[in-house]
Amino acid sequence: MKLMVSKAGVLLGAAALAATTLMTAGPANAAWSDCPSGALCAYLGTGGAGDPGTVYGDNTNLLQYNKFNNAESLYNNGNNCDVRVYSGLNYTGSVATAQRGWTYSPLYSPWKDNVASNRWC
Repeated sequence: MKLMVSKAGVLLGAAALAATTLMTAGPANAAWSDCPSGALCAYLGTGGAGDPGTVYGDNTNLLQYNKFNNAESLYNNGNNCDVRVYSGLNYTGSVATAQRGWTYSPLYSPWKDNVASNRWC
């Protein structure tokens, strides 16, 4: 499902449950600057608080990483792609698209504390 851009932010809906909101979003700012270029970053605090957990490429099991298993916010600092995030392992469960260069905070169910897998472009 694509992001819906509004002045108040961005809402992502789950593909299976269009009414389920993933997160609100806005363009990245200096608070997110610790996320390396090309990475999907997860934070234990809202608003990108704390050090980021980073991954690159497609991942079937992000729950093995504490910061994705307990994520409160995300930043897609990818170089040229959006990234799909899933609430289940192996690209299962609810899915939403996080646009490149956007931050997502706070995360909402089913992704809050549960960014389980990701796939780029």
